[in-house]
This record gives sequence, C-alpha cells and structure tokens, in this order.
Amino acid sequence: MPADTTDRSKTFALALLASVQFIVVLDASIVNVALPSIGKDLNFSQDDLSWVVNAYVLVFGGFLLLGGRMADLLGRRRMFISGLILFGIASLAGGLAQTDIQLIVARAFQGLGAAIVSPAALSIVTNTFKEGAERNKALGVWGAVAGSGGAAGVLLGGVLTEYLGWEWVLFVNTPITLFAAYLAPKLLDESLDRQAGTFDIPGAVTVTAGLSILVYALVDAESAGWGSTQTIALIALAVALLVSFVLIELRTEKPLMPFSIFRLTTLRGSNVAGLLIGMSLFSMFFFISLYLQQVLGYEPLKAGLAYLPLSATIIASAGIASALVTRIGFKPVLVTGLLFVAAGTFWFSNVSPGGSYVGDVLFPSLLAAVGLGFSFVTSTIGAVIGVRPNQAGLASGLINTSQQVGGALGLAITATIATASTNDAFAAGESSRAIALTGGFQDAFLACAGFALLGAFLATVMISSKDSRDHAAAAQAGEPDAVPVAG
Repeated sequence: MPADTTDRSKTFALALLASVQFIVVLDASIVNVALPSIGKDLNFSQDDLSWVVNAYVLVFGGFLLLGGRMADLLGRRRMFISGLILFGIASLAGGLAQTDIQLIVARAFQGLGAAIVSPAALSIVTNTFKEGAERNKALGVWGAVAGSGGAAGVLLGGVLTEYLGWEWVLFVNTPITLFAAYLAPKLLDESLDRQAGTFDIPGAVTVTAGLSILVYALVDAESAGWGSTQTIALIALAVALLVSFVLIELRTEKPLMPFSIFRLTTLRGSNVAGLLIGMSLFSMFFFISLYLQQVLGYEPLKAGLAYLPLSATIIASAGIASALVTRIGFKPVLVTGLLFVAAGTFWFSNVSPGGSYVGDVLFPSLLAAVGLGFSFVTSTIGAVIGVRPNQAGLASGLINTSQQVGGALGLAITATIATASTNDAFAAGESSRAIALTGGFQDAFLACAGFALLGAFLATVMISSKDSRDHAAAAQAGEPDAVPVAG
C-alpha cells in the first residue's frame, strides 16, 4: 500500500477514534447543566438527582480496567464496536426515559458502554501509530479531545437544554455512535492477544466490584459523611476486594492483569500523575460552573459559552505538547503542565463574590488549560511507553481508571472542603450567600492547586528521566523507542 494511502487511512482512523473519545468524555459533564430541567420533568428528589451523573461515573470508573483487558483478549475493534452500540442504545433509552429510575439505569449502561469503548480506542491508537514522533502527534490529538471534552460538555449541554430540551443531551449521542460503529470496520484493523488463553473470571469480578464500590463510596462520601459507617464500610469492602484481586492474579496462570506491567517505572509514575490530574481538573471544572451560575448569576447557556476559551486553549496546548515531547521528552512537559495547572487553580482560589468573568475566570482558566493540554498528552504517552502490543488495552484501561478514580476522589474531597467552609461561614453569622459560597469555592480551588503540585513532585520523582530522553531521541531519529519492555 502506498505511503500516502497508509497515512490517509491512519488519519481517518484517528479522526474516528478521537471523535468517539470526545463523546465519551463529554457525556460525563453534558448533563450537569440539564439537571434542573431533568429533576423537574421526571420528579427527581434533590438527593437522587446527583445520580444522573454518578450512575455514569460509577460504572465508567468501575469497568474501565475490565474493558481494557477485554479489548486485548477479545479483539480491540470488536469491543470498540460493541461498546459504541451499547452506548448509543443506552443514550436513546435515557432520552426516552419517563421515570427517574429509567434514566439512572440508562446512564449506568451508558457508563458501561463508555468503559468498553474508551480503553479499546486508546489501545487501537497505540497499536496503529508507531512509537515516537508519529504516536506523539496522534496522542496530541487524543489529549486535545479528551481534555476539552469536559469543558465542551458544559457548553453543548447548555445549548441543547436551552433550545431543544434536556432529552437532546442524550439523543445527540445515538446517531453519532451508531454511525461510528458503522465506519469502524472500514477504518480500523482488528488486533488482540492471541496467547491469552482462558478469561480470568474471578479476577474480573473482584477488580470490577472493588473499583465500582470504591467509586461509589467516593462520590457519595460528601453527602453520607467521610466518617459515616456507610463510607468506612464501603471503602473497607472495596479494599478487601482489590486485595483479593491481587492475590488471585498472583496465583492465576493467565491473569486478567499481569503485574509484570508494573515493572515499568514510567508507567507507574504516569498513572500516579494521571490520578492527581483527575483529582485537580475534574474538581476545577465543577467549581468553575458553580461559581459562574451561583455567584456571578450566569444562565446555563452563558455559563457554557464561558468555557469556549478554555476548550480552545486545551486543543492548542495539546498540539504544542506533542511537538515538545518529541523535542525535549515527555517528563519535563508533564511536570511543567502540572505546574501550570497548580498556578491556574491557585489563581482561582482568589475568586471574589463581586468578581468578573475576565479577572476571576478567563485568565486563570487559560493558564490551567495550557497545563491540562500539556499534562493529559504526556501522562498518556508515559502510560503506554514500553508496553507490549498485546497489553495495550490493559495499559489504556489503567490510565483511564487512574484519571476517573482521581476525578471521583478529588471531587469528593473538594466538595467536602467547600461545603464545610460555606457552612462555617453561615454558622459564624455570614448573611450573604454569595460570600459564603465563594469562601467554600476558594478553599476547594486551593485544594486543587495542592493536588497538582503533588502531581508535579511525584512525576519528577517517579518517572524515569532516561525513558523521557530516550523517547525524545528515538522520536527525532524516527526509530522505535529504546525503553525497556515489560515482561
């Protein structure tokens, strides 16, 4: 096949994979703006309304690792298509829901579809593009759409809810995903681990249950209380299941997750960085939205439009990051990105009750957006360097799981901090709701800055500088990486 034809087919494949990842990430946030309308139409109680978001996040985070390994074992393209079809049908069912339970169940199945699609898509990217400059460019595109999807979800959710109704934040997924499933056999090659043997059912059950219960405990901790019997018991159960998973894997001849993959120091460090990126940035998006609507008084559509500069900057900075990785290595770009995130969220910790969009939101969001573009791309590159092709799905599932569990953990912690701070302000006699809320948001943003700083420190310590330099040298020379492969 001529080189230009191969390059064109890879471009089309990347466009398809990145578009699907954009929808998956977007769907975690697109319903946020629509929640008041959903609650009114389907008679949700205030306590249950959060489960429109949590049901998706819970199943998505809990099944990512299993979804990634299923892609390796059963076929990456096959699982990609299966996940797309499930996601599209669940989206249609959610838009047609007539009761709160129906919608929550549909959102859970959306999360399951996303957990199958996302690691399969990333592992296809990893296997399609040669390690080095080619893959760096591809992952630059991947990081741009992944990083901007959350911000774009707020914007699109506002537009659809305002003009078409909340149902369309779900309906819009169905034609896109089903069309992508139709195109997939034409644009993507099949690949799988043909040496896998039997499927590790005990491992699959324990890791999926453990991660799902852990995510549930985290997303519900703010309302149930961190010291409550429920939260402590659920976290203890999740830990017990995950420990059981480790023991099962160590004794299984063909484990779901071969622990040899963790011999890669850069993979370990990149996943820790991914966890802390999720902790900082998921919370940042959440509290920006609350500040715009609850303090500055923005309508949903206006709040969504306020995210446009942030989304555009993420896309631009992700492209710059992929070029910098080839020039200087991924480690310095990742650490710099996390420092930018820390600076942006620290700036956000100075928001004021009578603030303005330009001074209190625009400039710090642009700073954080540069950091997000840099850190998403480089943490993903580091998480798949040196991984055997037959374990690409596992590595993809790991970095996705790190980011999602990080997001749930970070939001649980920062929501608790913000609520406690706001309640303390009211208890101290503060009569202004805007002032009390802003104080809570300030403390939450400060915690986000702390997460990012910790991530920068741990990335510096845990990620191999030699791997980073070798990767850059190999990319510049147009050769495969000299990074050791996990056995």
